[in-house]
Amino acid sequence: MPQNVPWFVRARLKTRQLMLLIAIDEEGNIHRAAETLAMSQPAASKLLKDLEEMIGVPLFERLPRGMSPTWYGETMIRHARIALASLGEAGAEIEALKGGWSGSVAVGAIAGPAMSLLPTALARITRQHPDLRVSLLVESSDVLLERLEQNRLDFLVARLFERHDKRHLHYQALAEEEICAIARPGHPILSLPQPDLAGLARGSWIVPPEGSVLRHRFELMFRGAGLQPPRQVLATTALMFLTKMLQESDYMAVVPVDVARHYAEHGMVRIVPVDLSCRMDSFGIITRTDWLLSPGARVVLQALQEAALEIYGTPSA
Repeated sequence: MPQNVPWFVRARLKTRQLMLLIAIDEEGNIHRAAETLAMSQPAASKLLKDLEEMIGVPLFERLPRGMSPTWYGETMIRHARIALASLGEAGAEIEALKGGWSGSVAVGAIAGPAMSLLPTALARITRQHPDLRVSLLVESSDVLLERLEQNRLDFLVARLFERHDKRHLHYQALAEEEICAIARPGHPILSLPQPDLAGLARGSWIVPPEGSVLRHRFELMFRGAGLQPPRQVLATTALMFLTKMLQESDYMAVVPVDVARHYAEHGMVRIVPVDLSCRMDSFGIITRTDWLLSPGARVVLQALQEAALEIYGTPSA
Protein backbone atom coordinates (compact mmCIF):
# COMPACT_ATOMS: atom_id res chain seq x y z
CA MET A 1 0.00 0.00 0.00
CA PRO A 2 1.42 3.48 -0.89
CA GLN A 3 3.15 5.28 1.97
CA ASN A 4 1.10 8.44 1.41
CA VAL A 5 -2.00 6.55 2.56
CA PRO A 6 -2.84 7.49 6.20
CA TRP A 7 -1.37 5.08 8.75
CA PHE A 8 -4.76 4.12 10.15
CA VAL A 9 -5.87 3.01 6.67
CA ARG A 10 -2.70 0.95 6.21
CA ALA A 11 -3.21 -0.55 9.65
CA ARG A 12 -6.87 -1.30 8.90
CA LEU A 13 -7.79 0.33 12.21
CA LYS A 14 -11.19 -0.73 13.53
CA THR A 15 -13.56 1.34 15.66
CA ARG A 16 -13.87 -1.77 17.84
CA GLN A 17 -10.18 -1.46 18.66
CA LEU A 18 -10.63 2.17 19.69
CA MET A 19 -13.55 1.20 21.91
CA LEU A 20 -11.43 -1.55 23.46
CA LEU A 21 -8.59 0.88 24.28
CA ILE A 22 -11.00 3.15 26.15
CA ALA A 23 -12.66 0.21 27.94
CA ILE A 24 -9.32 -1.19 29.15
CA ASP A 25 -8.28 2.25 30.35
CA GLU A 26 -11.54 2.68 32.29
CA GLU A 27 -11.74 -0.88 33.66
CA GLY A 28 -8.02 -1.48 34.20
CA ASN A 29 -8.53 -5.09 33.16
CA ILE A 30 -9.00 -6.69 29.75
CA HIS A 31 -11.48 -9.24 31.08
CA ARG A 32 -13.87 -6.55 32.38
CA ALA A 33 -13.24 -4.44 29.28
CA ALA A 34 -14.28 -7.37 27.09
CA GLU A 35 -17.45 -7.83 29.14
CA THR A 36 -18.45 -4.17 28.69
CA LEU A 37 -18.07 -4.59 24.91
CA ALA A 38 -19.93 -7.93 24.89
CA MET A 39 -17.00 -9.87 23.46
CA SER A 40 -14.89 -12.76 24.70
CA GLN A 41 -11.56 -12.14 26.38
CA PRO A 42 -9.62 -14.04 23.68
CA ALA A 43 -11.23 -11.87 21.01
CA ALA A 44 -10.36 -8.70 22.96
CA SER A 45 -6.78 -9.89 23.48
CA LYS A 46 -6.41 -10.57 19.75
CA LEU A 47 -7.78 -7.13 18.85
CA LEU A 48 -5.28 -5.47 21.16
CA LYS A 49 -2.39 -7.68 20.00
CA ASP A 50 -3.16 -6.93 16.34
CA LEU A 51 -3.26 -3.19 17.03
CA GLU A 52 0.03 -3.20 18.97
CA GLU A 53 1.71 -5.20 16.18
CA MET A 54 0.41 -2.82 13.52
CA ILE A 55 1.58 0.27 15.42
CA GLY A 56 4.82 -1.35 16.55
CA VAL A 57 4.71 -0.26 20.21
CA PRO A 58 3.14 -1.63 23.42
CA LEU A 59 0.01 0.28 24.36
CA PHE A 60 -0.46 -1.24 27.82
CA GLU A 61 1.82 -2.50 30.54
CA ARG A 62 0.70 -5.87 31.81
CA LEU A 63 0.69 -5.81 35.61
CA PRO A 64 -0.06 -8.59 38.13
CA ARG A 65 -3.47 -7.10 38.90
CA GLY A 66 -4.44 -5.39 35.67
CA MET A 67 -3.20 -3.23 32.85
CA SER A 68 -1.89 0.32 32.74
CA PRO A 69 -1.48 2.39 29.55
CA THR A 70 2.04 3.24 28.40
CA TRP A 71 2.79 6.71 27.07
CA TYR A 72 1.98 5.34 23.61
CA GLY A 73 -1.25 3.96 24.98
CA GLU A 74 -2.22 7.24 26.63
CA THR A 75 -1.76 9.00 23.28
CA MET A 76 -3.90 6.46 21.43
CA ILE A 77 -6.58 6.49 24.13
CA ARG A 78 -6.84 10.29 24.06
CA HIS A 79 -7.24 10.35 20.28
CA ALA A 80 -9.57 7.34 20.36
CA ARG A 81 -11.91 9.33 22.63
CA ILE A 82 -11.79 12.27 20.23
CA ALA A 83 -12.41 10.09 17.16
CA LEU A 84 -15.34 8.22 18.70
CA ALA A 85 -16.82 11.41 20.10
CA SER A 86 -16.62 12.96 16.64
CA LEU A 87 -18.42 10.00 15.11
CA GLY A 88 -21.02 10.21 17.85
CA GLU A 89 -21.54 13.90 17.12
CA ALA A 90 -21.94 13.14 13.42
CA GLY A 91 -24.63 10.57 14.17
CA ALA A 92 -26.41 12.91 16.57
CA GLU A 93 -26.43 15.75 14.04
CA ILE A 94 -27.78 13.48 11.31
CA GLU A 95 -30.52 12.17 13.62
CA ALA A 96 -31.37 15.74 14.60
CA LEU A 97 -31.72 16.76 10.97
CA LYS A 98 -33.79 13.65 10.20
CA GLY A 99 -36.07 14.45 13.13
CA GLY A 100 -36.58 18.04 12.02
CA TRP A 101 -34.54 19.49 14.90
CA SER A 102 -31.73 22.00 14.62
CA GLY A 103 -29.30 19.85 16.58
CA SER A 104 -27.94 19.94 20.12
CA VAL A 105 -25.19 22.04 21.68
CA ALA A 106 -23.34 21.50 24.99
CA VAL A 107 -21.90 24.61 26.65
CA GLY A 108 -19.77 24.83 29.80
CA ALA A 109 -19.49 27.88 32.04
CA ILE A 110 -18.10 28.98 35.39
CA ALA A 111 -20.57 30.32 37.95
CA GLY A 112 -20.26 34.09 37.33
CA PRO A 113 -21.06 34.21 33.61
CA ALA A 114 -23.55 31.39 34.10
CA MET A 115 -25.55 33.93 36.14
CA SER A 116 -24.96 37.05 34.05
CA LEU A 117 -24.20 36.08 30.44
CA LEU A 118 -25.75 32.70 29.70
CA PRO A 119 -29.39 33.55 30.56
CA THR A 120 -29.39 36.51 28.16
CA ALA A 121 -27.79 34.52 25.35
CA LEU A 122 -29.88 31.37 25.80
CA ALA A 123 -33.14 33.32 26.06
CA ARG A 124 -32.29 34.84 22.69
CA ILE A 125 -31.54 31.39 21.27
CA THR A 126 -34.88 30.09 22.51
CA ARG A 127 -36.73 32.89 20.72
CA GLN A 128 -34.78 32.69 17.47
CA HIS A 129 -34.13 28.94 17.27
CA PRO A 130 -36.77 27.16 19.37
CA ASP A 131 -35.82 23.72 18.04
CA LEU A 132 -32.14 24.01 18.98
CA ARG A 133 -31.45 21.97 22.11
CA VAL A 134 -28.83 23.48 24.43
CA SER A 135 -27.38 21.93 27.59
CA LEU A 136 -25.33 23.87 30.13
CA LEU A 137 -22.75 22.52 32.58
CA VAL A 138 -21.68 24.88 35.37
CA GLU A 139 -18.34 23.80 36.85
CA SER A 140 -14.79 24.94 37.58
CA SER A 141 -12.50 25.85 34.69
CA ASP A 142 -10.37 22.73 35.25
CA VAL A 143 -13.35 20.39 34.98
CA LEU A 144 -14.75 22.22 31.96
CA LEU A 145 -11.44 22.13 30.08
CA GLU A 146 -11.20 18.39 30.71
CA ARG A 147 -14.71 17.90 29.30
CA LEU A 148 -13.82 20.09 26.30
CA GLU A 149 -10.76 17.95 25.60
CA GLN A 150 -12.96 14.84 25.77
CA ASN A 151 -15.41 16.40 23.27
CA ARG A 152 -18.21 16.40 25.81
CA LEU A 153 -18.65 20.16 25.42
CA ASP A 154 -18.68 22.31 22.31
CA PHE A 155 -17.14 25.40 23.90
CA LEU A 156 -16.72 27.11 27.26
CA VAL A 157 -17.01 30.38 29.10
CA ALA A 158 -14.17 29.91 31.58
CA ARG A 159 -10.62 30.84 32.52
CA LEU A 160 -7.24 29.75 31.22
CA PHE A 161 -4.29 29.64 33.59
CA GLU A 162 -0.58 29.04 32.97
CA ARG A 163 -0.87 25.37 33.93
CA HIS A 164 -3.38 24.68 31.15
CA ASP A 165 -2.30 23.26 27.80
CA LYS A 166 -3.30 25.95 25.28
CA ARG A 167 -1.89 24.42 22.09
CA HIS A 168 -5.29 23.63 20.58
CA LEU A 169 -7.36 26.32 22.26
CA HIS A 170 -8.58 29.75 21.19
CA TYR A 171 -9.39 32.21 23.94
CA GLN A 172 -11.51 35.35 23.56
CA ALA A 173 -11.36 37.44 26.73
CA LEU A 174 -14.70 38.80 27.93
CA ALA A 175 -14.37 40.40 31.37
CA GLU A 176 -12.68 40.29 34.75
CA GLU A 177 -14.61 38.74 37.61
CA GLU A 178 -15.03 40.70 40.82
CA ILE A 179 -15.33 38.88 44.13
CA CYS A 180 -17.35 39.80 47.21
CA ALA A 181 -18.48 38.43 50.57
CA ILE A 182 -22.09 37.47 51.28
CA ALA A 183 -24.02 36.59 54.43
CA ARG A 184 -27.62 35.99 55.46
CA PRO A 185 -29.84 39.01 56.14
CA GLY A 186 -29.45 39.85 59.82
CA HIS A 187 -25.92 38.48 60.10
CA PRO A 188 -24.00 40.25 62.92
CA ILE A 189 -21.30 41.40 60.47
CA LEU A 190 -23.91 43.57 58.72
CA SER A 191 -24.61 45.56 61.88
CA LEU A 192 -21.04 46.88 62.02
CA PRO A 193 -20.55 50.47 60.76
CA GLN A 194 -17.58 49.41 58.62
CA PRO A 195 -16.60 45.72 58.51
CA ASP A 196 -12.86 45.18 58.14
CA LEU A 197 -10.52 42.27 57.36
CA ALA A 198 -9.78 41.68 61.02
CA GLY A 199 -13.47 41.14 61.69
CA LEU A 200 -13.81 38.92 58.63
CA ALA A 201 -10.84 36.81 59.75
CA ARG A 202 -12.66 35.92 62.98
CA GLY A 203 -15.74 34.75 61.13
CA SER A 204 -16.80 31.38 59.74
CA TRP A 205 -16.54 31.01 55.97
CA ILE A 206 -17.72 28.89 53.09
CA VAL A 207 -14.85 28.87 50.60
CA PRO A 208 -13.77 27.00 47.44
CA PRO A 209 -11.81 23.74 47.93
CA GLU A 210 -8.07 23.76 48.59
CA GLY A 211 -6.03 24.03 45.40
CA SER A 212 -8.44 26.44 43.72
CA VAL A 213 -7.18 29.85 42.65
CA LEU A 214 -9.84 31.76 44.60
CA ARG A 215 -9.12 29.81 47.81
CA HIS A 216 -5.42 30.61 47.47
CA ARG A 217 -6.03 34.30 46.85
CA PHE A 218 -8.61 34.48 49.64
CA GLU A 219 -6.05 33.24 52.16
CA LEU A 220 -3.30 35.46 50.73
CA MET A 221 -5.56 38.49 51.20
CA PHE A 222 -5.49 37.99 54.98
CA ARG A 223 -1.81 37.10 55.17
CA GLY A 224 -0.96 40.20 53.13
CA ALA A 225 -2.69 42.27 55.82
CA GLY A 226 -0.73 40.55 58.60
CA LEU A 227 -3.70 38.39 59.64
CA GLN A 228 -4.23 34.66 59.93
CA PRO A 229 -6.82 33.36 57.42
CA PRO A 230 -10.14 32.25 58.94
CA ARG A 231 -9.81 28.94 60.76
CA GLN A 232 -13.41 27.80 60.62
CA VAL A 233 -14.00 27.11 56.95
CA LEU A 234 -16.30 24.85 55.00
CA ALA A 235 -15.10 24.03 51.48
CA THR A 236 -17.59 23.54 48.65
CA THR A 237 -18.51 24.77 45.18
CA ALA A 238 -22.17 23.73 45.45
CA LEU A 239 -24.18 26.96 45.25
CA MET A 240 -27.45 25.38 46.41
CA PHE A 241 -25.80 24.06 49.57
CA LEU A 242 -23.93 27.34 50.06
CA THR A 243 -27.03 29.53 50.05
CA LYS A 244 -28.94 27.15 52.32
CA MET A 245 -26.03 26.98 54.75
CA LEU A 246 -25.83 30.77 54.88
CA GLN A 247 -29.52 30.99 55.75
CA GLU A 248 -29.13 28.43 58.54
CA SER A 249 -25.98 29.82 60.17
CA ASP A 250 -23.63 32.76 60.67
CA TYR A 251 -21.27 31.58 57.96
CA MET A 252 -20.16 34.01 55.26
CA ALA A 253 -19.11 33.06 51.74
CA VAL A 254 -16.75 34.42 49.10
CA VAL A 255 -18.37 34.32 45.64
CA PRO A 256 -18.32 36.15 42.29
CA VAL A 257 -20.25 39.44 42.34
CA ASP A 258 -22.65 38.22 39.63
CA VAL A 259 -23.61 35.25 41.81
CA ALA A 260 -23.99 37.48 44.87
CA ARG A 261 -26.24 39.96 43.07
CA HIS A 262 -28.51 37.18 41.83
CA TYR A 263 -29.16 35.79 45.31
CA ALA A 264 -29.31 39.27 46.87
CA GLU A 265 -32.03 40.29 44.40
CA HIS A 266 -34.12 37.39 45.68
CA GLY A 267 -33.56 38.40 49.30
CA MET A 268 -31.62 35.24 50.15
CA VAL A 269 -28.34 36.96 51.06
CA ARG A 270 -26.81 40.38 51.61
CA ILE A 271 -23.52 41.58 50.18
CA VAL A 272 -21.10 42.45 53.00
CA PRO A 273 -20.00 46.08 52.46
CA VAL A 274 -16.25 45.50 52.35
CA ASP A 275 -13.86 45.52 49.39
CA LEU A 276 -11.99 42.25 48.88
CA SER A 277 -8.65 42.34 47.13
CA CYS A 278 -8.75 38.67 46.06
CA ARG A 279 -9.86 39.38 42.52
CA MET A 280 -9.97 36.70 39.86
CA ASP A 281 -8.42 36.60 36.40
CA SER A 282 -10.51 37.44 33.37
CA PHE A 283 -12.74 34.79 31.83
CA GLY A 284 -13.60 34.32 28.20
CA ILE A 285 -14.96 32.09 25.47
CA ILE A 286 -12.77 29.03 24.86
CA THR A 287 -13.03 26.99 21.67
CA ARG A 288 -10.86 24.27 20.18
CA THR A 289 -8.79 25.04 17.09
CA ASP A 290 -8.62 21.35 16.13
CA TRP A 291 -12.39 20.85 16.16
CA LEU A 292 -15.09 22.19 13.86
CA LEU A 293 -18.20 23.54 15.54
CA SER A 294 -21.55 22.31 14.30
CA PRO A 295 -23.94 24.84 12.73
CA GLY A 296 -25.98 24.85 15.95
CA ALA A 297 -22.89 25.45 18.09
CA ARG A 298 -21.90 28.38 15.85
CA VAL A 299 -25.37 29.88 16.36
CA VAL A 300 -25.04 29.64 20.14
CA LEU A 301 -21.49 31.01 20.03
CA GLN A 302 -22.64 34.03 18.04
CA ALA A 303 -25.49 34.66 20.50
CA LEU A 304 -22.99 34.54 23.38
CA GLN A 305 -20.70 37.01 21.66
CA GLU A 306 -23.59 39.39 21.00
CA ALA A 307 -24.76 39.16 24.61
CA ALA A 308 -21.19 39.71 25.83
CA LEU A 309 -21.00 42.91 23.80
CA GLU A 310 -24.15 44.18 25.51
CA ILE A 311 -23.19 43.09 29.04
CA TYR A 312 -19.42 43.54 29.12
CA GLY A 313 -18.79 45.76 26.10
CA THR A 314 -16.61 43.02 24.62
CA PRO A 315 -16.35 42.95 20.80
CA SER A 316 -16.77 39.56 19.16
CA ALA A 317 -13.63 37.88 17.84
